[in-house]
Amino acid sequence: MTEIDLATWELAARYYTYKGHKIAWWNEGEAGSEKPTLLLIHGFPTASWDWYKIWADLVPRFHLIAIDMIGFGFSDKPMKYPYSILDQADIIEAVVREAGVNQFHILAHDYGDTVAQELSARAIDGGDDAPKISSCCFLNGGLFPETHRATFMQKRLAGLLGVLLARIMNAKSFAHGLSGIFGENTKPSAQELSAFWAMATTRGDLRRIAHALLGYMKERKQHRERWVGALTGSPVPIMVIDGAADPISGAHMVDRYRKLVTPSRTVLLEGIGHYPHVEAPAAVLEAFLEFNPGFVEGIGICAPETLTKSFHRVID
Repeated sequence: MTEIDLATWELAARYYTYKGHKIAWWNEGEAGSEKPTLLLIHGFPTASWDWYKIWADLVPRFHLIAIDMIGFGFSDKPMKYPYSILDQADIIEAVVREAGVNQFHILAHDYGDTVAQELSARAIDGGDDAPKISSCCFLNGGLFPETHRATFMQKRLAGLLGVLLARIMNAKSFAHGLSGIFGENTKPSAQELSAFWAMATTRGDLRRIAHALLGYMKERKQHRERWVGALTGSPVPIMVIDGAADPISGAHMVDRYRKLVTPSRTVLLEGIGHYPHVEAPAAVLEAFLEFNPGFVEGIGICAPETLTKSFHRVID
């Protein structure tokens, strides 16, 4: 697999201005070509570079769009800003329109799963401006607030002392916390951790806004009916690829998904943690491309009838 280093990734960024703030995004391929568009939505606390191990392998099959949401990566991180999942969905819709796209598939992770659920809910709501989503694949994320097991640090950062605690975070403590949610044998390298930290501390500082971004945990409870309904009532194919060893949203989340979403399609990666696309990129790519046979040929035309029964696979 061809990997993309952070410096090369940054050089390829485009910028969109949203409410006076710069939003970094990446566009590879042409909208309206024979290739379907795939929108990749990153998680917390990292950014779109997370896809660096599978990006090159997706290029032959898709027109790709990735966006660093506001507060993340190479996008601005304003301190006084009303961060919310709804606003992040607005940003994504705006950038997708800027790219000239009116229909797309989604591959999302973590925080991005929740944004994808809101986009899916908007698609179900309908209307002339509603996003047109062809399929959605979720990697480890809090699809159900009742199964989300926040880390000790996430709980503290989201609490009353969050602002003070964030100020004393440094590269070492950040690396320790992030490594703790990876699989035992698939920990991020020193280079990866350095890159993740660099993204968190460029164009602003994630530490100063982490408490505000973590408001998504309350939003998930507030909008549970809408966002879970986007899964149980999805008119398009959806799938979960999940690192089973993830302490936040691992096998226990998939168990809940299988009970609530029918038919359901899941792939569980044994021994893999919260970042399956970083820890086991080949397995994630294989499972994603098997999601619909058309993806393998670069066609990617999904229809609800492609998922007529539940399908569950465990990869050791």
